[in-house]
Amino acid sequence: MPTPRMLMILSENWTLTDGRNLGDLVTWARIAEDAGFDSVMISEHVVLGPDASDQGVMGNPRDYAMPGNQDPLMPWPNSLMLFSAMASVTSRVRLVAAAVLAPLRHPLMLARELGTLDLLSEGRLVVQPNVSWSKDEYAALGVPFRERGRILDEQLEVMDLVFQQSPATHHGHYFDFEDIYLEPKAFRPEGLRMWFGGQKAHGAVVERLVRYGHGFHPLGRPSAEDLRVIRDAMAAAGRDIADLEMVGGVSVRFPDDRTRADIAESMDSIPAQLEQGFTTFCVKPSMFIDAAAEMESFCREVVKRAEAMG
Repeated sequence: MPTPRMLMILSENWTLTDGRNLGDLVTWARIAEDAGFDSVMISEHVVLGPDASDQGVMGNPRDYAMPGNQDPLMPWPNSLMLFSAMASVTSRVRLVAAAVLAPLRHPLMLARELGTLDLLSEGRLVVQPNVSWSKDEYAALGVPFRERGRILDEQLEVMDLVFQQSPATHHGHYFDFEDIYLEPKAFRPEGLRMWFGGQKAHGAVVERLVRYGHGFHPLGRPSAEDLRVIRDAMAAAGRDIADLEMVGGVSVRFPDDRTRADIAESMDSIPAQLEQGFTTFCVKPSMFIDAAAEMESFCREVVKRAEAMG
């Protein structure tokens, strides 16, 4: 059985640090690398509105932020700027920009930002373009919510084009340009490393995964049917699902809304996922520790447990 690759989620750890002390997150990225973590992850929102909590606020503040369960005051600093700082203090750990809300940006500007960060980190950037869920966020930025999937599809086409060609020309429904040069390009000639995911392996997610994807990062546990759909779609395109990095997570159980979870119990869910082909596993520190001073020992414990499974 392969040794699990561990990914530290650095978003949403506000029970461990104040949302303005962003230097703590940069320090934790270096601690994670030193301990042997494979990667660190940051998600994003640009703004939140009232619909952020239209299903009530999460009971345990250590839990994951999900659609409709978060206080609109929850901090969401700019992930790409944070990764730039992290890239400067690390040399190996991958930087996973999860839930990059692409439709809220122009694809040429996004390509410029991502390409620069990818070069700066020498190819350690992984991007998960996402359309997200908040109508209020889209309204605030003047982007049509119902068209977000179609916008993303055209953005992916644009970024794929400009990372491989100069000059580049595109005449689409949302974006139009002719003979533009985006230089310098991303670290690899083929462009960025990308993951895709969602609650289910539905048509659009699968199509993006097959065409552009290097990894599958579902929200929750995918069903056997989800995996079959992806496997068949990859095969039809001449690709093998084994070429995808499969991203899972630990199973978290909070005894109550005031108590943290147990990391040993949570990591017991990893071996079964390894047998399904999953290789990379997400863990959020604030679910398991309540003091930032525990971060280094926590990271080393996680890696030690992972290595024991290999």
